[in-house]
Amino acid sequence: MAIQYMSKHNFLLSPPLNCLPRFSFRSSVTIQFKIIASQTGVNVPRIKLGSQGLEVSKQGLGCLGMSTSYAPRKPEPEMIELIHHAINSGVTFLDTSDVYGPHTNEILLGKAMKGGMREKVQIATKFGVILKDGKMEVHGEPAYVRTACEASLKRLDVDCIDLYYAHRIDTRVPIEVTMGELKKLVEEGKIKYVGLSEPSVSTLKRAHTVHPIAAIQIEWSLWARDVEEELIPTCRELGIGIVPYTPLGKGFLSSGPKLVQNLVEGDSRKVGAYQHFCKSTQKTRIQFLCILSNSFSSFICLISLAPVPIPNFFSLFTFNFFKLPS
Repeated sequence: MAIQYMSKHNFLLSPPLNCLPRFSFRSSVTIQFKIIASQTGVNVPRIKLGSQGLEVSKQGLGCLGMSTSYAPRKPEPEMIELIHHAINSGVTFLDTSDVYGPHTNEILLGKAMKGGMREKVQIATKFGVILKDGKMEVHGEPAYVRTACEASLKRLDVDCIDLYYAHRIDTRVPIEVTMGELKKLVEEGKIKYVGLSEPSVSTLKRAHTVHPIAAIQIEWSLWARDVEEELIPTCRELGIGIVPYTPLGKGFLSSGPKLVQNLVEGDSRKVGAYQHFCKSTQKTRIQFLCILSNSFSSFICLISLAPVPIPNFFSLFTFNFFKLPS
């Protein structure tokens, strides 16, 4: 019988991994960071993010889960200690948003910046999203942009924001209008660099003609790869940096996928696309993948990337597996 070899991309969409929704980190990586950093003792290198001059640590720290989304809320002193440990280990690129909390995450980060920490970091925050009655409103009007920026400066207790993203694109307002106000904020010294979160290729190009976009933030992981078709090549062409969020699929692609029914109440992953993890058939597949990765003392994401022959799902047990170097 001929052995069928699958590409990495197709393997991600094959039965062993179709239990993972192509949707989507911050939970396990944020909490485990202190342990990992203390074990390795290695400082994180710095890189140029895009072509506009912004320099950041190669690894960033997403602060969302410190204040919201992954219940229960974490104790503030512990989160400040974690932020300081990250900074002292070389992770100096800190990411937040005015909608995280809302507002409480920026306030937390502002408190963590005391005692000379501000001079060591690059802060990225975002504007444009308001949550009302469980629904998301997006705003890109010039007056709103300015008001949001000044409010974030106050909550963060800083004079200037290093990287200021439009959290989502307001389709009611031409992006050129939103960018015009952001350009003014740069000229006034209130922000250093402009970013966009989840833009389309067309919007990105239009925005870039008004004022250079330093970086975009997009979901990019093993189960969210559609950005590789057009958006990533466009960023390369224009010299725009890329900041992937949820690179470990909100923790499902870390040291073992988590079943939704085992998550605590208030965890945002219990709703929406993640209900897929509750199905009994998916539970069986997840258990199989956990056993497979554990047998190699590896992570499921490394196992899933290894090129393996797949005649059918259950005959995987008859083949040899080789994890990729980590």
